[in-house]
Amino acid sequence: MAIPARMIIVCQSFRVAGESKGLCHKQTDGFLQYIEEEVLDRGLDALVVATSCLKQCESGPIMVVQPENWWFRGVNSEEAIDEILDALEEGEPAEDYLAA
Repeated sequence: MAIPARMIIVCQSFRVAGESKGLCHKQTDGFLQYIEEEVLDRGLDALVVATSCLKQCESGPIMVVQPENWWFRGVNSEEAIDEILDALEEGEPAEDYLAA
């Protein structure tokens, strides 16, 4: 199996004790499946991964694209995901969602 060119990391607010608490978990129900489907439909060479808390709760939901290290804030809708993936296809970050 080839190593993907990118990894799309989606915060799911999992804490050490295993509890899902934060904003990201509450506002991203179903997002992982949507992102995965969009990545496949667009033919992007990326792996979608759920992660533990990324410690950016005040800006959540958070999505990170590696290896570019682009951190996106407020990813709370399919529209936001589409804009981010559209820009990613062009090799650019979606400026409206880019965390400072």
